[in-house]
Formats: sequence, C-alpha cells, structure tokens
Amino acid sequence: WQQWLPIPLTETLGFVTGAACVYLVVKENLWNFPLGIANNIFFLLLFLQARLFGDAGLQIVYIVLGVQGWYNWLYGGEQRTALNITRASLPLTLMTVTGIVIGTIGLTVTLRAMKGAAPVLDALTTVLSLAAQYWTNRKVLENWLLWIIADVLYIYLYITRGLRLTAVLYAVFLGLCIAGFLQWRRSLRANAPALVNVQEAAIRG
Repeated sequence: WQQWLPIPLTETLGFVTGAACVYLVVKENLWNFPLGIANNIFFLLLFLQARLFGDAGLQIVYIVLGVQGWYNWLYGGEQRTALNITRASLPLTLMTVTGIVIGTIGLTVTLRAMKGAAPVLDALTTVLSLAAQYWTNRKVLENWLLWIIADVLYIYLYITRGLRLTAVLYAVFLGLCIAGFLQWRRSLRANAPALVNVQEAAIRG
C-alpha cells in the first residue's frame, strides 16, 4: 500500500467527482453534467502529466459534450420537453461502429507521432468514450455497453501507467455502468406504455 501513496490531489479530486458524476447519470439526474465538467478539468491536468495525450484531449471534448448533453436532456424530447431513454437503432449502431474503427486508426497515427505513452490503447479508449458520451447525450440505453468496454480497457491502461487510484475509479465506474444499464432498462420498460399512449394521442389529435 505504501507504493500507492501519496496520491496526487488532481487524481483524488478526479476520483471523487468522477464517481459522483456516474452515479448521477445512473439516476438520470441532470446535475451529472456540471459535476462531470469539473471532473474533466481535473483529469485534463492529470493526463497531461502522464503524457496520455488522447485522454487529455478527450477531456476538452467532454466539456463541450457536457454542455450539449445538459441542454439535450432538458429540451431534447418531443416539443422541447425532457429527453426519454431510447434504444440504439441499426443505422445509429452501424454509423457508430464505423466511426470507432476509423477514429481509432486515425488517432493512433496522431498519437504515435506525438510520442504518446500507449497510442493504440489510448486511441481506442478515447474514441470509444466519445461514442459512449454521444449516446449518453441522446439517452440511448446501450451507451452503458460502450462505457463497460471502455472501462475494462481503461483499468488495464491506467494500471500500466501507474495511475492506480484512477484504475480503482474506473473499476467503480465499471460497476456503476452495469448498474446503470439495468436501471435504465427498467426505466425504459416502465415508460414504454406511457410513450405509446402519448404517440396514439398525438396521432388522433
């Protein structure tokens, strides 16, 4: 345990805000977005120090996506109402998978040129996380599956880079993502009859 100490302040703050943010996403609580933006700032500093440039750049994109997701959850539903959970359509899935493959290849080349510490894994986790956040912003149920894959890879990456507390955090994320998938699936099933009634009323009206 002495090898794990002292833990840098930025990593500690990233741990606390990150865990709280994912918990709020599981609960569909809108306050996950401002807390997530604070988490992105802490991790931006941490990853720059660790020379994980892909993950560092990802935090900047996350800040932008956090603002967009905050707005979308508030006004992205029918007639600018709150957004409801949906399933990933086949076109969306194909588009996302294609983007992950192309994005990973392109970013790997860039990170190698920048002498990144782990270019392939850094690129893959970065692109996976962007795709997962895009689906989160749209309240797509399967966003949790993308996060689960990314978290497993992140745990290995951060252990190899000596970011032990961050690796523990992503293990916590992994558990929360599994819980989030189950919670959102229950919410989707519970809301399905109500959505059908609303759609029928709109058609009749």
